[in-house]
Amino acid sequence: MPTDPQRIDDLSQTDLVRFILDVIHRSSLHYGFWFSEIRHQMGTARALEALRGAYERSLTIQVNRLAEVLGFELEDGLPKPLLAMDRSRLKSLAEGLALNWLSNDGVWFQAVEFRDGMNDAKRCNDSAWAQFSPLEAWSIKRLLNLPDRPGLDGLRKALQFRIYALINPFTLLEESPESLVLQMNDCRVQSTRKRKGLADYACKSAGLVEYTYFARSIDDRIMTECVGCPPDPHPDEWYCSWRFTLKTSSMFEEGSFK
Repeated sequence: MPTDPQRIDDLSQTDLVRFILDVIHRSSLHYGFWFSEIRHQMGTARALEALRGAYERSLTIQVNRLAEVLGFELEDGLPKPLLAMDRSRLKSLAEGLALNWLSNDGVWFQAVEFRDGMNDAKRCNDSAWAQFSPLEAWSIKRLLNLPDRPGLDGLRKALQFRIYALINPFTLLEESPESLVLQMNDCRVQSTRKRKGLADYACKSAGLVEYTYFARSIDDRIMTECVGCPPDPHPDEWYCSWRFTLKTSSMFEEGSFK
């Protein structure tokens, strides 16, 4: 940056680029603050209702503005350069965005951990997942046009469209018509620690929040049970595993759920 810039026109070409990236960052934070404050003031249901309208309008405005400024064409409201991109490159773009998302998660965790310690970092991490998992479930239900209560079939489909699905291989096993098991066969966080000779990160508390809130937001009848998650011991085939059970009236009558 210049020693004492008085206005944007004082910035060099390089610093102007840095400024533009910072504007994108600020805009993203402001967008998120709006959702967070509506949820705080009016509740989650009202915030999601507002988000539905805001998302559509915002996406249209942002894409049209970028098309005008950067000079690319749109087709059905979507950037034609992306529509014309080779499918493998488009998939790489999606994976890159997913990896950036995961990196940001780690950056925030360490920002708290290095300053305030592991306990505060885990507490903030678990609370962040309690907010993000229902929002991701809402986004996926909207994207796939799933009904309000899509059952385990809906959950099975939704799990394939999480951001994690782009970067962590997993297996879904159907135990019964009312029970589905997820096994996370690889985890970038845990496998990285393994390569460095470190013990598994104890992520069970976060996982209980993440998977419970996600499944419940897909269908409020789905119960989540941890089969195993670090610090629990686990086989080489998976790092964590979760069982999802669809509650039925007969289960209540038998006392399986209280």
